[in-house]
Amino acid sequence: MKGIADTGFLVAFGARRDIYHEWALSLAEQVTEPLLTCESVLAETAFHLQDVGLVLEMIADGLVALSFDCNDHLPQLPALAARYKDRKPDLADLCLIRMSEIYPKHSVITVDAEDFRVYRRNKREIIPLISPPRG
Repeated sequence: MKGIADTGFLVAFGARRDIYHEWALSLAEQVTEPLLTCESVLAETAFHLQDVGLVLEMIADGLVALSFDCNDHLPQLPALAARYKDRKPDLADLCLIRMSEIYPKHSVITVDAEDFRVYRRNKREIIPLISPPRG
């Protein structure tokens, strides 16, 4: 499975009490290569889990791999921030939108499908998502 990991997925994976924990575990079992992510997602995940060690284990164990540097994607990030200003995206979301443009065969794995159903890559393309079933 090729994917781009968002914060919510990683938090659900790492937190046994998270409502999406079982979903995240099941999905992680299907991962055959590291999920791509960015430093802002990892920082958010460490903050929410209150456990930077667990986040570092996710990297060491091959669940995720860093594959994005903000420096390489200026001016695209400010343009995305301006386009989605009304949704107040955080840096992680902007990086994931940009990563979806760079890695078009990768789906974004997120529990935040509401925002990602609005975001578009390359201005008009729907971002492929993997998210928990609605219900």
